[in-house]
Amino acid sequence: MHGTVFDTQRFSLHDGPGIRTTVFLKGCSLRCFWCHNPESIRRPPEIEFYPERCIGCGACVALCEHGANTITDDGTVTYDPQQCTVCGECIDDCFANARVLVGRAWSVDEVMAEILQDRSFYGDEGGVTLSGGEPMLQADFTADLLARCRAEGIHTAIETAGHYPWSTLEPVLPLVDLVMMDLKHLDSERHRDGTGVPNERILSTARHLATETNKPLLFRTPVIPTYNDAPEVIDRIAGFVRDLIAARGDACAARGETPAPVRYELLRFHQLAGDKYRGLGRANRARDLEPLSKAQMDALSQRAHAMIHAGDPTAIIPNAQ
Repeated sequence: MHGTVFDTQRFSLHDGPGIRTTVFLKGCSLRCFWCHNPESIRRPPEIEFYPERCIGCGACVALCEHGANTITDDGTVTYDPQQCTVCGECIDDCFANARVLVGRAWSVDEVMAEILQDRSFYGDEGGVTLSGGEPMLQADFTADLLARCRAEGIHTAIETAGHYPWSTLEPVLPLVDLVMMDLKHLDSERHRDGTGVPNERILSTARHLATETNKPLLFRTPVIPTYNDAPEVIDRIAGFVRDLIAARGDACAARGETPAPVRYELLRFHQLAGDKYRGLGRANRARDLEPLSKAQMDALSQRAHAMIHAGDPTAIIPNAQ
């Protein structure tokens, strides 16, 4: 079993509890205009090209049989992704690292070899998180990798957008210890404006998770200036989470179970992905947005806490900076 992976981040502290290894899978069904991982959106491998690093040696031009790389009389190298087959040969000979291969086929064994190097650091809380992109777009690979982690006694988590049929996620859940899921906007048209898709399927997935499972859940909202940073927008999302907590309580009571926690977190928008957009040759539609201050984020978090407090005073965790 192979999957398309574009990064593995070791000693991660922001993708679940404890120290974790985060595996980033390529491919996403959303097109969020602020995406912090634009290299994750398309499923096939890609090349990022950074001309400012290029020393004009011409090695890539000589290697490429498809005319994707050319050099001008003044020594400037250009790259045409339309002609590129992403064979990767020019990357191996790019001494200046002006080209970066984003994504390749990994076997489950290869990923597990990376994960097991960090096993001694996980302790009681840490483990492995599958992120992206959207890991459920590679559901078979995701399931195999999660099963291997569980067989090794490693805590597992997934980060997901939830935009797929419930039947895609349900078979994987027995292998997952924590589900982290984005809730970006409660208004479906505004959700489509920002992400390219409506939110009905996403909200349905959230309801299924809350009532048909008893897995710990962490819902997250990336707070994007001009898009969903208005207090009333966060209020609506927090109200939805409050209702999910109540619905889980009722469902668990009917089954005679103690409800697992449902929590909510605000994520601060940042501008750290700008170089990735340039390297991929894509427009960065969020380039002119100013991140909210810590004080603004704290104020929104407090409002969300007030909205959810009656249902579960532990449901809000400090917003991620």
